[in-house]
Amino acid sequence: MALHGREAELKELGALVDGPGDRSGVVIRGEAGIGKSALVAETADAASVAGLRVLRTTGAEAERNLAYAGLHQLLYPVRAGVAALPAPQRDALRTALGLADGVSPSAYLVGLATLTLLAEEAAAKPLLLVAEDVHWLDNASADVLAFVARRIETEPIVLVATLRDGASPLLDAGLTPMTLDRLAPDAAAGLLDSVAPRLAPAVRTRLLAEAAGHPLALTELPSSVGELDGLDPVLPLTERLERTFADRVATLPAVTRTALLVAALNETTSLAETCAATRVLVESEPPLVPGPEILAAAVEVRLVDLSAGAVTFRHPLMRSAIPAAAGPLDRRQAHLALAAALHDQPDRRAWHRAAATAGPDETVAAELERTAERARHRGGAAAAIAALEQAGRLSEAPGTRADRLLKAAELAVESGRRETAERLVHAANPAGHRQRATASRLLSEFEDGVREDPARVAELAATAAAVAADGEHGAALRILWSAAMRCFWVEPGDTARGALLDVVDRLPVPREDPRVVAVTAYVAPFDRGREVLENLRELVGATGADPEVDRYLGSAALQVGAFDLAARFSAAAAPGLRAQGRLGLLPRALAVQAWSRVRLGDLAGAVPAAAEAAAFARETGQPFMFGLATAVQAEIAALRGDHRQAKALADEAERAGLAAGARPVLATVQLTRGLTGLSEGRFDDAFADLRRLHDPADPAYQLALRAYCVAELAEAAVRAGRTDELRAILAGLESRETPSPALHIGLRYARAVLDPCDERFAAALGADLTGWPAERGRVHLAYGEWLRRQRRVVESRTHLRTARETFDALGLTAWAERARRELRGAGESSPNRGPDAREKLTPHELSIAQLAAEGLTNREIGQRLYLSHRTVGTHLHRIFPKLGVSSRADLAGTLEALGG
Repeated sequence: MALHGREAELKELGALVDGPGDRSGVVIRGEAGIGKSALVAETADAASVAGLRVLRTTGAEAERNLAYAGLHQLLYPVRAGVAALPAPQRDALRTALGLADGVSPSAYLVGLATLTLLAEEAAAKPLLLVAEDVHWLDNASADVLAFVARRIETEPIVLVATLRDGASPLLDAGLTPMTLDRLAPDAAAGLLDSVAPRLAPAVRTRLLAEAAGHPLALTELPSSVGELDGLDPVLPLTERLERTFADRVATLPAVTRTALLVAALNETTSLAETCAATRVLVESEPPLVPGPEILAAAVEVRLVDLSAGAVTFRHPLMRSAIPAAAGPLDRRQAHLALAAALHDQPDRRAWHRAAATAGPDETVAAELERTAERARHRGGAAAAIAALEQAGRLSEAPGTRADRLLKAAELAVESGRRETAERLVHAANPAGHRQRATASRLLSEFEDGVREDPARVAELAATAAAVAADGEHGAALRILWSAAMRCFWVEPGDTARGALLDVVDRLPVPREDPRVVAVTAYVAPFDRGREVLENLRELVGATGADPEVDRYLGSAALQVGAFDLAARFSAAAAPGLRAQGRLGLLPRALAVQAWSRVRLGDLAGAVPAAAEAAAFARETGQPFMFGLATAVQAEIAALRGDHRQAKALADEAERAGLAAGARPVLATVQLTRGLTGLSEGRFDDAFADLRRLHDPADPAYQLALRAYCVAELAEAAVRAGRTDELRAILAGLESRETPSPALHIGLRYARAVLDPCDERFAAALGADLTGWPAERGRVHLAYGEWLRRQRRVVESRTHLRTARETFDALGLTAWAERARRELRGAGESSPNRGPDAREKLTPHELSIAQLAAEGLTNREIGQRLYLSHRTVGTHLHRIFPKLGVSSRADLAGTLEALGG
């Protein structure tokens, strides 16, 4: 197709490929036949001339249910490079592409393998990746392309994608959008005159009016319009084009029409497959041996092109017009012929048999179920869901149908496809305790039930009890975990919590089972705190064996205020979740790690964990985890004295959590505002902000987290003169029979500042604060302030100096400045503290620097952070001058000296 009227877009694309690596690419949107393919073809040709290597993939409607079909097409020319990938990536990519058997890979690990492979290829020669018709790409391939697009930073790679209007992961992947509209009148007239220069004036005018700037119509309609009345004024343009193509087919020989129908229904462009299936359909004496010549007539009328053993339709509308014009029986026979020709490809064979089946057929349904299992094994969840749904449609028994649809719904939940999961659950029409329990759990998995009525927790308790009574203890525990998570995000009340505990207590499962420990911690963080802590201390020696178990236990430790254990368990969980590519669970572990490390004063560890948690939560569609991670980032900014940043991040987090009442998000936001108020001397405001955490009617009230900010509340209350309210809150907390470390550290501090004396401060300092340096520094600061006000100035300096040094080392700027002010009041000056070298780095850079300091190679860092190793190298070149170092050895020494 000529590129009349596309000069501006072509120039923009040309600028893009001239400097690959500056931008990740462009996604071109527009309706069918608007000229996207021609524009991309011209760009690809120009890129080849400019020395770029071009890799292409094209989505096909028939391939949407074949996992990684589009990725296979894209990577086929560079498949030899797969062997050189790191073993986990190599195995994941080979399994995804069906080249080897292996453990089911995650889409993210496949994405990392693809990124690494492309980065290696681009190092030898810059790459242009072309993805056409991505609205028809299988979901697994589209997800991988979006993953790659988000991470192209410094590599000489450009991605150009074309898309009709609609949703696609590539729309949110950071690509520059380009919308193609219909041609302007002058350009449309020029295009029409170039393809049909001798049209009668009346026909030309009518065609220009009917095409309305649509390039495909301008190039294709003239071939079928001899006279003015050749245009039906009733048909919409797309249907008119399809009729035009169907009319061309009608004039062809019968064998060519048969071959075209087979080619249109086939998922691939293989000419050999088209000929083999056509041979099954065409009866002749002697038997016909179809070859490329059977499609020669279709080539002459410009319906298809033949090249290198492939038959390709010149436009998707041509492909769709042919089956639409055929009868149901013809389509069924063509599908069966393809199934016969694909006897050695069971997945494609199953889909063609299904397309040829009108009613229930258990044999075909079972084939599709096996296809789904193979797709799931390769990491193609979307393909597995589609196969299971079709298997459900063809199932003969209602129970079997429901099981298959529920299995599909479970995969949809794991893939984050909420609407699909809900549709499948309702279609399953489950019967019996087990199926109803599964359906109930699946419908509430998304967002941990944040948007649901808190009464749902009691319903889940009853469901779990019924499932447990049927002997399904594993299923009951899954339901209990789902309900327990709701106890974190919402407040269901004591009755619902008690009902959950009753079910847990009656399960014949050991109390030290990590699932039981985690459920108990979420449901009863104080009443069962002693039991949970004892189990956690027994289990801590086994960290690193199973990342999901470590994640459970890290969450449990956070609930009971054992932040040192929470940081340890979640830090152990993160590498395993990364290695397995379980990026849906990774932000949860990272958020627990960040929340705990901030409370411990370890900002160096909290900063990259919080930033990465926010990034992955956003990428994996977890809005409340994103809100929680952002709130932790706000808390970090407040502790560093960056109040403007703290306010902006707190406001962003509040927007994420407020509409649905996500209590942990809102509680952390109020903690941030309280810290900011304390730092700025607005003690009444600080107390009001922190007081909200203890009001059960307030959306910021969270049963566990409220108890772990007692020190801040006490300080604000004393300075604001609100000690009576503080005493009432402390009395309620002291009545809790729990050994929670964070709670008792806070209570000892509160008693000391509320009724200060040497004995109470000594008790606070005498407690075991190993691993809690920020809390020790806080007590020294408060003790020094009190001593100075008692005119015991010399004694005060020792404590204030210790506090200053502690806070400087931890990067807690706001508290360090407060210690400096107090020391000046005590007659001692303090050296000005320059910016910590770590504060000169972005969170992303800090994470890379810390991993490099641990001795990891660029490739190993890339695997941890889902980046190419070349991107890691570029970041390190930026990091070294910021820190004033010239080698990795110097980097390690610098961060170690800073306590990082």
